[in-house]
Amino acid sequence: SFALTALAAMASSALGRVYFEETFSTPESLSKFKASSARDDLGAIKLSHGKWYSDEDKSVGLQLSEDARFYAYSSKLKRPFNTKGKDLVVQFTVKYEQDIDCGGAYLKLLPPTVNPAKFDGDSAYEVMFGPDICGSANRRVHAIINYNSTNNQIDKVIQPRGDQLTHQYTLWVKHDKTFEIRIDNKVQEEGKIEDFWKVLPEKQISDPDAKKPEDWVDGPVMIDDPEDEKPEDWVDGPATISDPEAKKPEDWDDDMDGDWEAPVIPNPEYKGEWKPRQIKNPEYKGEWSAPLIDNPDYEEDEDLAVFNIGYVGLDVWTVKSGTIFNNILITDDIDYASQFGNSTWADYVEAEIAAKKVVDEAEAKK
Repeated sequence: SFALTALAAMASSALGRVYFEETFSTPESLSKFKASSARDDLGAIKLSHGKWYSDEDKSVGLQLSEDARFYAYSSKLKRPFNTKGKDLVVQFTVKYEQDIDCGGAYLKLLPPTVNPAKFDGDSAYEVMFGPDICGSANRRVHAIINYNSTNNQIDKVIQPRGDQLTHQYTLWVKHDKTFEIRIDNKVQEEGKIEDFWKVLPEKQISDPDAKKPEDWVDGPVMIDDPEDEKPEDWVDGPATISDPEAKKPEDWDDDMDGDWEAPVIPNPEYKGEWKPRQIKNPEYKGEWSAPLIDNPDYEEDEDLAVFNIGYVGLDVWTVKSGTIFNNILITDDIDYASQFGNSTWADYVEAEIAAKKVVDEAEAKK
């Protein structure tokens, strides 16, 4: 009936919408990710739960299966997703089963206009999010947003999880232009988008017309005490003297040995170079900086956190294969994302830890 239809629509609106959800639970799920033809040396992907797993079926994900390869695959959303007035939640799990040395495990949210057959690292994207590890020094969770056709990385370096267990990554961009980044349901960063991404001009700038006052003293911090005087008995030289107790040996022959000179010893009265004590400069005012004024070029943008998404893309390089992506979700409902994450990841954490322990013990016995 019309009433039931309306009620269902209201419920759907209240609960939010799911634009993409993939748990790789069927053999056909892998075929949803189309390989790009932009290059002919792409690494192959396959379904796998890996060498250890919490559940034989639910742990199956998309695995990168070839070493030292680029991967470029994309999958179409159920429907295009324009985030204006809505939240955006991107969530997925990553398992670096191979004890990662160098490899990305991030996803890109692509515009509806992208050509999947030509998708590559130069293709435009709206959001890029997820872990990237290369060695011990280059590790971060990418959180890049496109604004005015420019890709902007978050200012903060968020450390990814680099062990061999499955971890869940969540990016929640809220319609009020704030955000949260979570790893394993724990908030790593949160705040206003404009405070963490350099996408808008600064709200305040240094007054370009301000000038440092002529009497401003910005150094030195410490000065010689003008009232300090060198003590009268201060001996500041010489540092060495002839030993007054030394005597010319009786068998010294001036003609044969030359003029005798007493050996040199440290001057017991010598105190070193005298310097007046240091005191704080009473005139010092610190480093001068121009006062801040409102930036005339700053203005808020209601579309700051608005993205137009049509595909989810996998565009990474990895040295050692084995990375497993799973439980990929794009929605506008953080509550649904939390429930989804609990049922697909959190409920299986302890079982996976136990399964890995069994494998490790077996390997140790070999």
